[in-house]
Parts: sequence; C-alpha cells; structure tokens
Amino acid sequence: MSSLIEISTHNSIAEIGQADWDACACPEDAQGRPVDPFTTYRFLQALEESGSVGGRSGWQPRYLRAVQNGQVIAVAPLYAKSHSQGEYMFDHNWAQAYENAGGNYYPKHQIAVPFTPATGRRFLTREGFDIVGMSALIQGAVQIAADNEVSSIHTTFCTEAEALAGAEMGLMPRIGQQFHWVNEGYETFDGFLNSLSSRKRKNIRKERAAAQSFGGEIVMLTGDQIQPAHWDYFWQFYQDTGARKWGSPYLTRAFFDLAQERLRDDILLALAIRDGVPVAGALNFIGRDTLYGRYWGCTEHHDCLHFELCYYTAIDYAIAHGLTRVEAGAQGEHKLARGYLPHTTHSLHWFGDAGFREAIARYLKAERNAIDHEIEVLTSYGPFRKANIEEQP
Repeated sequence: MSSLIEISTHNSIAEIGQADWDACACPEDAQGRPVDPFTTYRFLQALEESGSVGGRSGWQPRYLRAVQNGQVIAVAPLYAKSHSQGEYMFDHNWAQAYENAGGNYYPKHQIAVPFTPATGRRFLTREGFDIVGMSALIQGAVQIAADNEVSSIHTTFCTEAEALAGAEMGLMPRIGQQFHWVNEGYETFDGFLNSLSSRKRKNIRKERAAAQSFGGEIVMLTGDQIQPAHWDYFWQFYQDTGARKWGSPYLTRAFFDLAQERLRDDILLALAIRDGVPVAGALNFIGRDTLYGRYWGCTEHHDCLHFELCYYTAIDYAIAHGLTRVEAGAQGEHKLARGYLPHTTHSLHWFGDAGFREAIARYLKAERNAIDHEIEVLTSYGPFRKANIEEQP
C-alpha cells in the first residue's frame, strides 16, 4: 500500500528550497546544462525576487509541492492570476463569456512560467515519480481550486506527453502553434541554406548582407562575456519593445541585474554594436538541446537587423553548438520564410462549472481542427525545396 501524498502551496519558492525544487525540475543540471532553463529554481526565484511576479503584477506565486514519506516528489510553478496577460495562449474570450454568464473568471490559477511561451515540463517530478507525482499535482491543484472557488486552472506550454497524460486524468487539452527551426544535422549555415528553395535562399543572403551593413559589428555573448553594462543597453531595448507590444514591460529592471548575477551562463545575448555602443539586441536562453529566443529591441532602426539578431544568429549558434532546435517565441508568420516551420504547442485546462466546461470542450474540438489545418497549410508554404526538384545552390 502506497503512502499518502501531502500537497501544499507556497507563496515563495524559497519555502521549498533549491535542492528539492531542482531535484524535480532539472536533475540533469548536476551533469551539465538543464533541459529547460525556465523551470530552474534560479530563474523562477529571479522573477520573484525582482518583483516581476508578486505584488501588483497579477502573478501571485502559489507553488505546488507534493511530499511522500518526507521526500519532495513533485513541484509545479502555480500562480494565482488576476488577468490574462503574459501567457501567450489567449483566453480573453473565455473570460468575457464566463463573466457575461454571471461568474468571476478571476482569480484563476495558472501552471506556467510567467511571460515565457516556451514548451517544457510543467508537472516537475523527481526521477522515478513521473506518474504518481503528476497525478498528485493535478489532483491537488483541482482540489485547491475547488475549495477556494477558483474558476479554472490553465497549464500552458506543457509537453505533448503531459498533455496526453493530463487528458487521461480529466483535463481538457488545447493546441496552438509556434514557429521553430529544426537542425537537420547541418554543419554550417550554408548547409541549411542549401536545403531551401533558390528564391528563399537568395532572399536570406540579401537580408544578412543588409543587416551586416548597418555600420558596426554583431557579437554573441554568453557567460562571463556578458558584462553589467550590457544590461543597461538591453533594458532600453526591452522597454521600447514592451511599451509597443504590451503597454508596459513584464520584467523589472532588477530582473536583469539578477540575470547577470545568476543566469548569465543560461543566456546568449546577441548585440549589434556601432561606434562602441549597442544599438540593438536579442536575448536568448540556452537549454540542453534548444535555444529559446525571448526578447528583442533597438534604439536605432536598420534594415533586416531584427531578422539577423533574432533568427539567423540563433541558427548560427545552434549549428555551432549542436543544438537540435530554435524556438523563436510566440506568433510571427514572417518566420516561415526564414526556415522556421509551424509546430504544435500544448496546454491543459480545468473548469469548475460543468456547463462552462462542456461549452469549452466543444470550442476546443473546433479550434483543434482549425489549427491542424492551419499548420498543414503553412507547412506547405515553407521555404524548403521539394525533394523531387533539383536546384543549384
């Protein structure tokens, strides 16, 4: 007979502790780089300590912990949300419908990495406790939501395996799509270009040449190559982009100071520097197999510099370091022409109200069919040359 599992919530990740959290989130970190840099203790704690979550952010930490026989067997990044910003899997229509029916959609519970549309495990289990740990976390999350009359639980950008397992446990799966670049064993950037149609290949070469003519140099920095002064410039870039996209930036200035202190080995910073001054930059996080593009910004506009810093330098880095994938963030059909193809993303959802749950289930079925079709169509318009067409490089 198995021992009982105790589920608890915590307002600070420090209450769980780094050793127990990372034993569930990234046990492979002891042998090298973690698979997912975003669920590490150091990343989530930096969000919390910097004030990017908590306070008036609308992301209130309620980290889940599952304990059996005195051992932490599973954890999850759970947040109480008072809005739907910073999620990148949109439920604004659901919120409006729920409140039009007389309910209170907020607060809702979100199992996610804040402001991070990158696929990764969300039910973080210690090795050997995959099934029992995930089951305990889901049952605990549902019970906590029901006890507190929370409208819903949303687990976003989970893995496909979690989506399948969660569906078997009674959660509702949802799909979306993002554009990812996949490394097909390319040894050089030219090797990648040779897999494209002639027209797309020529266009990328023109874009790279245009970007390189901005009057300075492009550098890629990681680890100790990144200096505190670089964040002063990148903060300007981030504020400009955040103001235009979201109204106000999600991350605080203090987050980048903590990134310099604790996360710089997880970061690839691509900067365009002219006359000794950075004028544009792209921030990436490095996983064991994947490079994750996160933020871009500039103080000067130069033709194609966005494409160079965000997409092409990322491919350069991935090829040079044997990474299998580049995830370039949410949305952006312009990525298709640059070698980034549509890929399915996954989420899981629970609603306490049975009637609303049935309505959402019908919606998700129709949405899935539409997204499956969209991915098929977009893939057919991809830049890669057809196998039966012989072209000269």
